[in-house]
Amino acid sequence: MRLTFIFILASVLLACNQSTETVYPATDVEMKLKQVSEHVYYVQGKAGIATDNEGFISNAGFIVTDDGVIVFDALGTPSLAALFLTKIRSVTDKPILKVIMSHYHADHIYGLQVFKEQGAQIIAPKGAMDYLSSPAAEERIEERRFSLEPWVNESTRLVSPDVILDKTMSFSHGGITFILDILGTAHSDGDLTLFVEPDRVLFSGDIIFEGRVPYLGDSNTKTWLETLTKMEVGQIAALIPGHGPAAKNPNQAITATRKYLAKIRSVMREAVINLDDFAETYDKTDWSEFAHLPAFAETNRRNAYQVYLSMEEELFNN
Repeated sequence: MRLTFIFILASVLLACNQSTETVYPATDVEMKLKQVSEHVYYVQGKAGIATDNEGFISNAGFIVTDDGVIVFDALGTPSLAALFLTKIRSVTDKPILKVIMSHYHADHIYGLQVFKEQGAQIIAPKGAMDYLSSPAAEERIEERRFSLEPWVNESTRLVSPDVILDKTMSFSHGGITFILDILGTAHSDGDLTLFVEPDRVLFSGDIIFEGRVPYLGDSNTKTWLETLTKMEVGQIAALIPGHGPAAKNPNQAITATRKYLAKIRSVMREAVINLDDFAETYDKTDWSEFAHLPAFAETNRRNAYQVYLSMEEELFNN
């Protein structure tokens, strides 16, 4: 009788645990797991605007250590993050220890709740709370509940970081050393990169876009350009950007993003100095160097206008 009671109790507890596990709407996207080095893996989103490919347009990665798993970025919907978790589980059953966030933008953060449910600690750069406390954060998630329904829905929530970093630091897990470099306000209100020391792999977040036009949003392109100019890549074997394939030639990837920022800033700076109309300046500018890249048609004019406005601020209000 006692053994029967214990068995029934155990079954009830197991059923309760299973019933509290969140089930997310299935996603049909193709998500291929790619191994970059001995410990480092990533999945690559499809180039496009934010709501393309069921929201799978950004990258996320993970590093397997002897102690557990370190995840970098969380993708743009909980459903994508749940699928990503199955990819991690195809490699290891070790616990998810930390999620390192490159920055707080919608296409990288809506999957965080999946990893939070796994008990992971969320680490983000200073500036993350600026985004979370802004009207834009709530407006964006409401918009995505419409444009990415059912994968973003009323159960999707914004997850705050457990740790906010304001300076470069390093930590170790399972014999692997990680270096977090805080870049300040560049692509977003706060950006960071993650360097996996033994593998010499850099996760750059959206500081570097590979094979597509960067999304500038409300970024500080001056700081962003300065960051790319100073970035030391001599010891990097591979670079995993926030969008696009892993770059086996990190210098080339950094140069491509830097050239795009330099071009758009130079053109719009001259237009503002000369008090030229934006539309006329944009239409007469030769963009052919970048026109072949994915997302150019959807992104470039909006990027240029954002830089035009920020140049007015830089030149006349400082």
